[in-house]
Parts: sequence; structure tokens; C-alpha cells
Amino acid sequence: MKTLAEAEQEIINDFALFDTWDEKYQYIIELGQQLPPLDDKFKNEEHKIKGCQSSVWLHCYRDNSKIYFRADSDSTFVKGEIALLIKVLSGRTPDEIKNTSLHFIDAIGLRQHLSMTRANGLASMIKKMKEYAEV
Repeated sequence: MKTLAEAEQEIINDFALFDTWDEKYQYIIELGQQLPPLDDKFKNEEHKIKGCQSSVWLHCYRDNSKIYFRADSDSTFVKGEIALLIKVLSGRTPDEIKNTSLHFIDAIGLRQHLSMTRANGLASMIKKMKEYAEV
């Protein structure tokens, strides 16, 4: 498995292939479409992330001291955002998840292209994933 830094760099390299934000936006949507489906039993209030304008459900499980995430959203773009986070954070130790700064978000220009509500939603997704690492 790639290190956290390698996973982030891979995303940065992938996004460097696109010239415009529209192309990057479309790529994020495509990443969301590739996300494995989340079992309907996890699409409930218990797994819903608070603070997102769209509905986002996040399921977390542990295996051999590593944390894994599965997620879904009713928004194709938000589903792509959570796919990026899963690509970097899933399969990591709790310490790796808690201590990462997720610098790829700024490096690919994502944060600067989000509306205030989408930026708050992204922050809520990150916060929830880090909270799962605390338990």
C-alpha cells in the first residue's frame, strides 16, 4: 500500500493533467461515480455527516488496527470529494488519519473553488473521518 504522502502526491499528479477547473470538476464527479456502492443499511441518520448541504453517509470499520471507510452521497460532486478523501485515508492507522493535514486539497485547488457551503461540507467530512480515528 502507498504511504499517505504517496497517495496525496498521486492525486496531485492526476489533477496536474487538467488545464481548467471545469476539467478537474468533471474528474471529481467521475471519481465519485467509481466509488463502490454503500450498503443501504448504512444510509441512515447514524451514518449521516452533519454540516453537509448534501446528504453524505460515512461508514467506518477497523481491520488489523487500520481504519477503512465506505461512503455515498446524493450529490455526484460531493461523492467525488469523499472518494478523494477515502483514497487517501482509508486503510490507514488512527494516528495517520488524525495527524495528516491533507495538503492535496489545497495543492489541487479544490478548497479555493468551493462555495462556502461546499467548503463547510468538506470540512465536516474530514472532521468526521478524523473523529472515527479517535475512538
